[in-house]
Amino acid sequence: MKIDDIDRKILQLLTENGRLSYADIGKELNLSRVSVRERVHQLMENGVIERFSVVINSEKVGKQVSAFFEVDCEPAYLVEVAQTLADNPSVASCYQMTGPSTLHMHVLVEDFTALEKFVNNELYSLEGISRVESHILLRRFKSRSGLKL
Repeated sequence: MKIDDIDRKILQLLTENGRLSYADIGKELNLSRVSVRERVHQLMENGVIERFSVVINSEKVGKQVSAFFEVDCEPAYLVEVAQTLADNPSVASCYQMTGPSTLHMHVLVEDFTALEKFVNNELYSLEGISRVESHILLRRFKSRSGLKL
């Protein structure tokens, strides 16, 4: 699918506020509500827009500790380890990165006791992990969900 300037403007507006109505977007871009609706549906059908969601402030719902992990796996275990970690409710995101079968993972937990429990019971117990490096988030300067155009 070829994305034109109007599509980019629609995507930018929806990125800033996913609750905008088609009519509000149309007013902003001088388009009809029906035209905006058709473009958004086309963007969805072609996989440009994967889904609409809510961004929740983790601290406001009791997840006070945010940690990032680099997890090196033996190649034969990479997919199994990744799937197990991705299914864990404390894991906010899990990606395969370049390097020696490395996973990058973001974990959100209530406190340091919960983080220790996660590391000892959920992470170190997995077969095939060869190295774990962790980083605790101290302060967030920018957080973004999705792609900015």
